Amino acid sequence: MTITMQNYGLTWTDPDGIPRASAVAYDKPSAERQKEKLEAGRCTSVEVVETKPGTLPVPKA
Repeated sequence: MTITMQNYGLTWTDPDGIPRASAVAYDKPSAERQKEKLEAGRCTSVEVVETKPGTLPVPKA
C-alpha cells in the first residue's frame, strides 16, 4: 500500500486588509489548527489550500 503525503498551505487577509500566505507546508490537521488561530486573530478569508511538495500558496490579490 502506498502512502501519499499531502501538503497544505493557508491564504488569508490580515486585520489590516493585506493578503497573506503561509511560508510553510502543513499536514491537514495542523493546517486546520492554524486556520482556527488565524480566525481567532481576526483574519478573514482564511482558506486551507492543497499544495504540491516544494511549492507554497500565493496570497490572493
